[in-house]
Amino acid sequence: MAPGAPSSSPSPILAALLFSSLVLSPAQAIVVYTDKEVYGAVGSRVTLHCSFWSSEWVSDDISFTWRYQPEGGRDAISIFHYAKGQPYIDEVGTFKERIQWVGDPQWKDGSIVIHNLDYSDNGTFTCDVKNPPDIVGKTSQVTLYVFEKVPTRYGVVLGAVIGGVLGVVLLVLLLFYVVRYCWLRRQAALQRRLSAMEKGKLHKPGKDTSKRGRQISPELTTASPPLFAGEAWP
Repeated sequence: MAPGAPSSSPSPILAALLFSSLVLSPAQAIVVYTDKEVYGAVGSRVTLHCSFWSSEWVSDDISFTWRYQPEGGRDAISIFHYAKGQPYIDEVGTFKERIQWVGDPQWKDGSIVIHNLDYSDNGTFTCDVKNPPDIVGKTSQVTLYVFEKVPTRYGVVLGAVIGGVLGVVLLVLLLFYVVRYCWLRRQAALQRRLSAMEKGKLHKPGKDTSKRGRQISPELTTASPPLFAGEAWP
């Protein structure tokens, strides 16, 4: 711009478009949640949980789509779809007779159950949710591991160890307080006995003196007749 030239202002149309894009039409983003990993044993069943958060009310046009990518595979295939209030199981692949819909859109739940697990089911499952007009967002993935016997998870073992340690500590504290309580009761009983013995020693001499006085008085009375004026001892 040449010196002294008037400064140009932004175009009103551009300003209006910018305002509408930032304020009037904010971007919608749906958020989908699944577990990171699930474990199952051969022949058993497993639930693949899927939930979501949306800024919109649950729409009648809400849809859930599950895709599966086998372990070591490069392509994902669709195995389940829910739309217009109806679940649809794809009639291809090994899951067509083993998938059960257990979700509830009103509770924002799009979970499914896979029955009769097999080693070939190992892989990654992706849950995708659309809640028009809230249709923009990332999917969520959960990895399934199938074993002959489901291994004990590290968290369960750690929790059991911590629980056992806490139980031992509580037991030791309980025994300590029981022993301390018994010892204090015994000390209190001994203190009461000592106090009673000391009181008995303090009162015993007075009683003996009174008894001796009562025993001597009759002897003095019989052995020493009363003296009258002018009489001498025999």
